[in-house]
Amino acid sequence: MKRPKIGLALGSGGARGFAHLGAIKVLRDEGIPVDMIAGSSMGAMVGCFYGAGLDIGRLYKLSTAFKRKYYLDFTVPKMGFISGKRVKELIRIFTQGKNIQELDIPVAVVATDLVTGEKVVFREGPIADAVRASIAIPGIFVPEKLNGRILVDGGVADRIPVSVVREMGADLVVAIDVSHVKANAEILSIFDVIMQSIDIMQMELVSHRKIASDIMIQPRVEMFSSRAFTNIEEIILIGEQETRKRIPEIKQAIEEWKEPNTE
Repeated sequence: MKRPKIGLALGSGGARGFAHLGAIKVLRDEGIPVDMIAGSSMGAMVGCFYGAGLDIGRLYKLSTAFKRKYYLDFTVPKMGFISGKRVKELIRIFTQGKNIQELDIPVAVVATDLVTGEKVVFREGPIADAVRASIAIPGIFVPEKLNGRILVDGGVADRIPVSVVREMGADLVVAIDVSHVKANAEILSIFDVIMQSIDIMQMELVSHRKIASDIMIQPRVEMFSSRAFTNIEEIILIGEQETRKRIPEIKQAIEEWKEPNTE
């Protein structure tokens, strides 16, 4: 019996994006295959780490060791506070210097062309370059210059890349949104100003992504800082719990797809 190709659309959200790991673990535990992934920003990083063949247990360990001091290389602000060289090296090491087309499953990395406003989708080339571009939060990370383009965070153009994973050939799309606006958030620094502004600007767009995806999972992780990388275990756990709740719905969608598509 044929089964649907299942695609994940992993949204941006800084440190909250580790909830994606919890979601992937539960899908695996429940025997729901992930055939392809499209990710923006942190979603791109998690998708590439998973696609590089790192097992979930190792990714969990890796994530809790992911502290700000390891990858925030501050620079004199001209186009951003963080040069991003350290995090790029980290990505290169964790993905064994691979190209995107060498990953175990197809992965698309979404970035934004700052000059033209276009969404840029990487399906090949060095993972480290593409992911570094995809996580370049405007005003915080220095943009990544690649192939003659000036690239910033994928979340600017497409926070939850549902259409990208659909174009990759997914029959069913499970989208994971980790970037709700935190009401009454403490705004203490330029980082908070930028992150909260991006979340607010994206609010309206996400409702359309919800309609476009087959299942939209929204782990409630907005109480955690998107930039602090301090509550990783809790963030992952919420990703697990929220996905577990939706498993019956996902399995039902798979069965309903099979019925008219069985040869």
